[in-house]
Amino acid sequence: MECVVQGIIETLHVEALEILLVGLCGAPKQRIRVHELCLKSGPNLVSSEVRLLCDLAKTTPSWTIRHVGGAMRGAGADQLSVLVRPIAESKASSTALRFFYGIGYKLDHEVLKTGFAFQFQNRGANLTVSVTSTNRMPRLHATDDAVPITPGIHLVEITAPAAPENYTEVASAIASFCEYLSPLLHLSKPGISTGIVPTAASAAASLMSSGGGIKIL
Repeated sequence: MECVVQGIIETLHVEALEILLVGLCGAPKQRIRVHELCLKSGPNLVSSEVRLLCDLAKTTPSWTIRHVGGAMRGAGADQLSVLVRPIAESKASSTALRFFYGIGYKLDHEVLKTGFAFQFQNRGANLTVSVTSTNRMPRLHATDDAVPITPGIHLVEITAPAAPENYTEVASAIASFCEYLSPLLHLSKPGISTGIVPTAASAAASLMSSGGGIKIL
């Protein structure tokens, strides 16, 4: 399973966010360029949805099959500031798309995600902070011609692997890290939109002039 929070930031403040993350994380930036295909089962199969991810940032593109389950529910989940959900991933070959077509899955939609990410530890949890622009393609699989779906806006996501016995500690580690980003953006459970933070412009200007934040790890 994993814990996750999301938020949005205006593209003109992404450079300031990157400066802050470099100072906070103490980890190298990783480039993101992922072609994501959402596949849904056909009428003769049990209803399901899988995502094929092709990592185009690598010299040789690699494929991953990803399935995301429903969010954890109940009083305990409601009290958490993060969303907890089951997730399964498996490496695949370049023939994965052909395989899913062959067993009856259909392409629902596809996007190209571009941006960067940082991976690091905070309070014993392995956090990944990704900052991405989601792009649509005018033609099937035309990644080179992709254009932003929401120009001027980037998605920020923090995820961390968790287990039934430690997800509350992982959630706490994510929540504590989110506090450092709060002048630039607000992060919450996916599906809960909080919009642009009013202090983002002044915080970004301060970061650009000072050159970064403090290292916490």
